[in-house]
Amino acid sequence: MFIKKKVDDIILVQVYVDGIIFGSTNEDLREAFEEAMNNEFEMSMMGVLNYFLGLQVKKLKDEIFISQAKYCKVLLKKFEMDQCKAFNILISTSCHLDQDCAGKLVDQTKYRGLIGSLLYQTTSRPNIMFVVYMCARFQSAPKSHTTMLPRGS
Repeated sequence: MFIKKKVDDIILVQVYVDGIIFGSTNEDLREAFEEAMNNEFEMSMMGVLNYFLGLQVKKLKDEIFISQAKYCKVLLKKFEMDQCKAFNILISTSCHLDQDCAGKLVDQTKYRGLIGSLLYQTTSRPNIMFVVYMCARFQSAPKSHTTMLPRGS
């Protein structure tokens, strides 16, 4: 992320691999940056930003909304969970998870892919961070089981 301030105006530039997004509070700054980039590099302008790295961006008059709803739907389908029943209750922070030695081994690559995808989700959903990190602890030998009982049950 690059930031340039000029008096009361600002231009923000984000570079990721071969993609670049930029915006400014001043149209002249934005146009000058766009021209400088086009003179130096072969670029094609894609227009107004709507979707970038799994983030949906919607700009209104005085506000910008960022969402990962589309990314969530893609993940649910990818990991065959799009037909699962949704719950609004996350795991208790006092819950203790132990390694399940009797459980059936699951595909470690798929499990790690799911955990990695969920870790990316925590950028806009900090409320899932605790449960994702709890699940991430079991990446070396993930197992499936049908029930989860509180410790001592």
